[in-house]
Parts: sequence; C-alpha cells; structure tokens
Amino acid sequence: MKRADVFEFYRRLAELDPSPETELEYVNPYTLLVAVALSAQATDVGVNKATRRLFEAVQTPEAMVALGEAGLKQHIKTIGLFNTKARNVIALSEQLIALHGGQVPDDRAALEALPGVGRKTANVVLNTAFGHDTIAVDTHIFRVSNRTGLAPGKNVVVVEQKLEKVTPQTFKSHAHHWLILHGRYVCKARRPECWRCIEIDLCAYQPKTPAPKA
Repeated sequence: MKRADVFEFYRRLAELDPSPETELEYVNPYTLLVAVALSAQATDVGVNKATRRLFEAVQTPEAMVALGEAGLKQHIKTIGLFNTKARNVIALSEQLIALHGGQVPDDRAALEALPGVGRKTANVVLNTAFGHDTIAVDTHIFRVSNRTGLAPGKNVVVVEQKLEKVTPQTFKSHAHHWLILHGRYVCKARRPECWRCIEIDLCAYQPKTPAPKA
C-alpha cells in the first residue's frame, strides 16, 4: 500500500471513531494486565463476563494472591485454558509484589518477564495503560494487515515491525484499537463485509465480498 493510501486508510478509521478504546473491562493497570492475559485464545466478551465480579473484589496483586489459585479458577472457569491462566495470574501477581512494589511496570522487558505475559500482552498494557505508541498484533490485526496490504508479513513480529514503520506518527497511539475493531466487526475472518467497508477502494483483497442477498 502506498504511503498516501496508508495515511488515508488511518484517516478514515480516525474519522469514524476518533477515540477508540479496548473492549476489555478493567479498573486499573493491574486489572488490565490480568484481563489481557486471560484473553489469549478467548473473546473479550467471554473474558468480561468472567472478570466482572472478580474485579469488583480483586483490584490489586495482593488481593489476587489472597484469593488464591483455587478461588481464581472459580471466577474464570468459563475461559479456555483457565487452569494454566489461573496459575500464571497468581504467579505474576506474586512477582509484581516481590519485584515491583505491587505496581505494573511501565517497561516492556519487565512486563515480558512476568509469567504468562508475552509481547502482545505487554504491547496492549503499554499502549492502553501507559500511552505508548505500541501496536499489539493479534489475530485480527494480523489478518487486516495481510488482507488489505497495509503491512503484510508471515508472522506477527514481521507485521508489527511493518506497522511500526508504515503507520504515520499522528495515528500510532490509536492504531492498535482501530485495526482490532475493524477486523472484529468488518474485516471478519470467514466472510469480510467488504460491501460496507470504508476502506474498500484502498484494500488489496480480491475478490471483494458482495452484499448478502435480501
């Protein structure tokens, strides 16, 4: 995609939704970290249902450790891989207390050193909680980047690097959310809704999906 087209691609997303936000529900940086860690191979809707009552009672690493792994499992047992995720959340909570005074670090290396926290989770937390211009490449962003020609790549790291390079600075702070929402609601995996897409003339995807017959 040409530089002018990339700018226009983001400009349209910005015009449609000037202040996009994550659809994960959270109270503070710690609950955001937990929610993102739980969202791996799960939907935001499913995570929100599981964490709504949890986050009413647990909003700090100390409270999570007090709840314990068994108690946490009771809250998140509807989420895939909940046993492993519960173990990781308790472990990362203990590490936050031991190494960071119970606070979520505003630092990529420190975040990625936490149990169960990978590059994508760290990027989401850095962007959403601390305002960094990071782009966390999930399945939606990977698909949109490749399908449209915005930033094609064979793996998430390559796509992230390309997005960092081609995304104009003025759009970087919100790029992560715009691309996720576009992939979730318009540029869908099985049947992209090209007929109602604001990017249809800029997109490399062929053939464009026609509108369903009435």
